[in-house]
Amino acid sequence: MQALGLDVLFKGKNMVRLLGGLWVALKISIISVAISIPLGIILGMLMTSKNKVIRGILRVYLEFIRIMPQMVLLFIVFFETTRVWGWDLKGETASVIVFAMWGTAEMSDLVRGALISIPKHQYESGSALGLTKLQVYLYIIIPQTVRRLIPLSINLITRMIKTTSLILLIGVVEVLKVAQQIIEANRMVSPNSAFGVYLTVFLLYFIACWPISMLAKYLERKWNT
Repeated sequence: MQALGLDVLFKGKNMVRLLGGLWVALKISIISVAISIPLGIILGMLMTSKNKVIRGILRVYLEFIRIMPQMVLLFIVFFETTRVWGWDLKGETASVIVFAMWGTAEMSDLVRGALISIPKHQYESGSALGLTKLQVYLYIIIPQTVRRLIPLSINLITRMIKTTSLILLIGVVEVLKVAQQIIEANRMVSPNSAFGVYLTVFLLYFIACWPISMLAKYLERKWNT
């Protein structure tokens, strides 16, 4: 174990600290997802509207968020907005803002894609049966949209969890930041600690993300049969 650098994990509370760091990353992801899903659904529906101005504004927002790296967005929100506006913004709060912005943009595009993938004759068939526009959406369009949307949304959650590794750059003490601290503290007594600690971080991310990925694949297989 010492040769692999795993011995440092059993010193003091190092393993507990790593788990605590993982929880910070998961907490930021969960809050961001909780914000992103309802906002993304609303914006996604607006992106299918006939109003060209609304569609244009939302398209610019989507492309801006997609083009701008999350790391740059983190720096802008955490460093620049605090300098310009003088507010006291914590690293975790800045992280939630950035990931919610990113998640909302991605979710809105997923919703837009799911809605436009519904054939037009589904709308026409509902109207021919005497259903109102609201009833067509409730009983025909939304159920089909949800079936297309849920597996893609779950994959977005796993991407968000993995991307939270960037928040260490603004000083948030998440799992990678804790790993760096453990490695630095044990560099002299355990030169191979980096291998063992980062291997453990990899396994923690895998344990957190793998069940979510399997759920997405299961739902996709189930609904495609």
